[in-house]
Amino acid sequence: MKKKIDEKGKNRYIHKNLRSAYRSLNTNLPWLFVWYDNIQLNIPNTTNSIDGHFAGLKNKLRNHNGLSLSRKQKFIDEFLKA
Repeated sequence: MKKKIDEKGKNRYIHKNLRSAYRSLNTNLPWLFVWYDNIQLNIPNTTNSIDGHFAGLKNKLRNHNGLSLSRKQKFIDEFLKA
């Protein structure tokens, strides 16, 4: 990936977001297809079900926006236990 020298004289990547995405994929590659390698465990290949769960949590927290940090933590703990 190409680099350029910035105004402070440091080498920087030209396409920072592309470099970040490449490094993230390269780092996490061993865990990206765990569901496929272990089909007998019935691991879902998407996070859709958990995303919906967190959407409900976010909506409930939004309705209670005056909570202090400690009360928010208690709220989340109780929400996840249910």
